[in-house]
Amino acid sequence: MNSEEIEMNEQLKLAFNYVQYTGQHIFLTGKAGTGKTTFLQYLRRHSPKRMVIAAPTGVAAINARGVTLHSFFQLPFGPLIDEERLTAQRMRFNKEKINIIRSIDMLVIDEISMVRADLLDAVDAVLRHFRRNSKPFGGVQLLMIGDLQQLSPIVKEDERELLQPYYDTFYFFSSKSLRKTSFVSIELQHVFRQEDNAFIELLNKVRENRLDEMALQQLNQRYLPHFDPDEEERYITLCTHNAQAHRINELKMHELPASPVCFEAEVHENFPEYAYPTDFELILKEEAQVMFIKNDPDKQFYNGKIGKVVHIDIEERKVWVQCPSEEDAIAVTPLTWENVHYVLDPKTDEIKAEIEGTFTQLPLKTAWAITIHKSQGLTFEKAIIDAEAAFAHGQIYVALSRCKTLDGLLLRTPIGRHGIINDSTVIGFTREMMQNLPNEEQLAVARIAYQQEQLFELFQFEALLNRVYYIRKILNENTSAVPDFTHKLLQSMEEPLRTGIVEVSNRFRAQIQRLLFVQPDVAQNRLLQERIQKASHYLSDKINTVLKKVLVQIDLDIDNRTVKKQLSVAVQRLREDTHVKYECLRACYKGFDLDNLLKTKSMSAIKKPEKKPDRVAAPAVVDESELPNPILFQTLRHWRITKAEELSVPAYGIFSQKTLCELVIQLPQTLETLAQIKGIGQIKLRQFGEEIINIIQGYCKNYK
Repeated sequence: MNSEEIEMNEQLKLAFNYVQYTGQHIFLTGKAGTGKTTFLQYLRRHSPKRMVIAAPTGVAAINARGVTLHSFFQLPFGPLIDEERLTAQRMRFNKEKINIIRSIDMLVIDEISMVRADLLDAVDAVLRHFRRNSKPFGGVQLLMIGDLQQLSPIVKEDERELLQPYYDTFYFFSSKSLRKTSFVSIELQHVFRQEDNAFIELLNKVRENRLDEMALQQLNQRYLPHFDPDEEERYITLCTHNAQAHRINELKMHELPASPVCFEAEVHENFPEYAYPTDFELILKEEAQVMFIKNDPDKQFYNGKIGKVVHIDIEERKVWVQCPSEEDAIAVTPLTWENVHYVLDPKTDEIKAEIEGTFTQLPLKTAWAITIHKSQGLTFEKAIIDAEAAFAHGQIYVALSRCKTLDGLLLRTPIGRHGIINDSTVIGFTREMMQNLPNEEQLAVARIAYQQEQLFELFQFEALLNRVYYIRKILNENTSAVPDFTHKLLQSMEEPLRTGIVEVSNRFRAQIQRLLFVQPDVAQNRLLQERIQKASHYLSDKINTVLKKVLVQIDLDIDNRTVKKQLSVAVQRLREDTHVKYECLRACYKGFDLDNLLKTKSMSAIKKPEKKPDRVAAPAVVDESELPNPILFQTLRHWRITKAEELSVPAYGIFSQKTLCELVIQLPQTLETLAQIKGIGQIKLRQFGEEIINIIQGYCKNYK
């Protein structure tokens, strides 16, 4: 399937437009062979949204060219219901990971059918925490790709007991966070893998648990107990357990007369063993049946193609594989798989997948047999299904749907109804989903709703006011620990923010509502666009005057460490939120453009490394109305910091903030008057007295 087929396919196009033009969470599903994986690749190339691609297992993550959910969100294994344990994990996130989380627009989760509800809720907790956003998943759009009729989440018996009190089912759709959303489900219906309509209908009946007697008989016609397939036909056996597949492969390999040859993989940097796509030590013989496990860039082979080894050159690390119905053998050389992690490009701040490690090996596996689990995503011309020991929901459907045609599959044992295990919960969810599939009309409504949501959020300033209220609360609870001038400066923001920004923006939002009633499409509403331009200029100027300029002046050099930390965190969060709001308003100077706004919001959320203050250049001067002799204050403050660094003591070890303020007010110019200042005892007088007096005398000479 190529880009043109995606653009022509109704459901694929609908899915892409939902991703592109709305913020709704999406469950993209479809039976095997409908193009879910190809859609993901297309999305990676064409969507402008900042995204992270993740999967529940290492192999699935490597195949999707993404990361595992556990590694990216740094989640422990096992049930994820211990909030204290999860909080401890969050303390270990580095700044770059936090910046990525804060700036992503969309999280893509491949193979969602294997994701447990508690894992999805843990992801939600991490996103909300670091994005400081109470919306489900911190406001990040989810694209969940998978088929619930295929492989289900793995839940051990001891885990089951722990999780059952919290969840109705273990499937992702029982996630508490996801249930708070109105996610849409889109089902891909055109099957690219199979072209036989009768076989497609038969597979659908297995998938949807509506296998009637006639269909069961039709399926069991492929049970041919006396049929012995020719080795040249290259059948692969799909079985339920690893031990069974391993036993078949070892037995077949042992029967071959040729000497075994070992190809050892090359692993560089970090590529975890659980994600190896094939054996680290790959044992091959001439005449061995093998399966390709990677798509060839030159299109000579594809993932799942079966062939026979006809020649081996160990020195050249090359193997020739002959495939049925093909004239020439394929010369196979090692290919490389990449284990990636996400980083921010230092030049552009774009999210990019950086190679963390590689695994290089011949893209082959011995393939007389493979487990049904590991066959997911593969396509076979001919397969023998041995599913008598099927133990999990969807296993038989996965096995049958690997085949391109009904004639291309054989049954080792007949299939009975007892072997087709279907989860009634999945069937109920799927039935409900099918009754509420979205269409183009609903997409248009969702697109307008998303546009309007972003517009109203742009002119929403209560969150900034709440941050200022919280700062006031800290100040009121710690009056004696915070210098008066810092106290007054912080409080100076509250009234103009409330009256000049919040109340004005509330009135403007009411005006927006009236204008949207006339024309709901913001992009097409000319009068509204004009009002947005004017409001953006006005409010950004106010933000600059009321918050940004004041926040630059704030001096948090407070002696009480606990209060200093608490206040520093609160002020820093206000600075960050103010910066994002200011930049978003500036992005609308020429009118509201959704793509531009979203990009600006994401990029401005990235926290830049703070530069260390220049010790020579004085920081912002404190207003003289709040503190006399501000130049002297800054001079003594810098002297105190420098002296503390020289002596490896905290700044208050030289003298306290209160003493600093007293010096600036009293201006002692002799050792006798300096000794009268509270906080300057005899020891400090001997240590620092002369230097302090010299600084004050120099100031008085120049400015008094």
